[in-house]
Amino acid sequence: MESIIKGKPVADKISENLIKEVEELKAKGINPKLSIVRVGAKGGDLAYERGALKRCEKIGIITEVKEFPESITQEEYINELKKLNEDSSTHGILCFRPLPKHLSEEQIKYVISPEKDVDCFSPVNAAKVMEGDKSGYPPCTPTAVVEILKHYDVELSGKKVAVLGRSMVVGKPAAMLLLNENATVTICHSRTKDLATVTSEADVLVAAVGRARMVKENFVKEGAVVIDVGINVDEDGKLCGDVDTDAVKDKVSMITPVPAGVGSVTTSVLAKHIVKACKMQNNA
Repeated sequence: MESIIKGKPVADKISENLIKEVEELKAKGINPKLSIVRVGAKGGDLAYERGALKRCEKIGIITEVKEFPESITQEEYINELKKLNEDSSTHGILCFRPLPKHLSEEQIKYVISPEKDVDCFSPVNAAKVMEGDKSGYPPCTPTAVVEILKHYDVELSGKKVAVLGRSMVVGKPAAMLLLNENATVTICHSRTKDLATVTSEADVLVAAVGRARMVKENFVKEGAVVIDVGINVDEDGKLCGDVDTDAVKDKVSMITPVPAGVGSVTTSVLAKHIVKACKMQNNA
């Protein structure tokens, strides 16, 4: 079981640094604040919200939750978002997605202030990820993937990395962030031919496809590093990742567990983005 690398030490290290930064800001009369915008009460949203609120409290970041009913209209949602854009006490805005079908993310994503968009909803921040512009806010989960690899001293420069999944939430931005670390990145998906052959050539495999225990022993190279981003519920109602951890753990050199892996680092990255946004908005 030595190959299991947990997210907690990574999250705690990020948090330690942020606690000091927040103390320095508060000494100047600046109080970093996150506003969470949530429509309805989906289990996944509530779980992430609890983790985010707990992490922010530990670091000293003020939080507020704007909870709206599923019946909220597009106009009402946009008006609430504009209020937060204009509220100088709010430094970071986190909109839970996906939104209900009657709300158009295609329109709403252009409303959120890019300067306060701490989880890459705005196309401005998505473009900055593509350009390698570090003034933006990449999505928290792919950023957590890179933070874990760096924390555990995984060499990325020149290494072969396979990203399994091509969503804008994890797959594509993760590929761009890893490319910025000079890795040679292959993006794999459901149409990739000989998928297991392609992923088994990678030094690092990032699994973000959303299918329970899909990645078996034949998908991984001997001694590879595997980052499991998937959060699924199996037929027994248990939480599990995209990787069949028991099948691959003796073959790989490192693997993140689910739970207690990438997810635990994501809220620390969110907090890091809030502090960064606060500093930029206050020229601090």
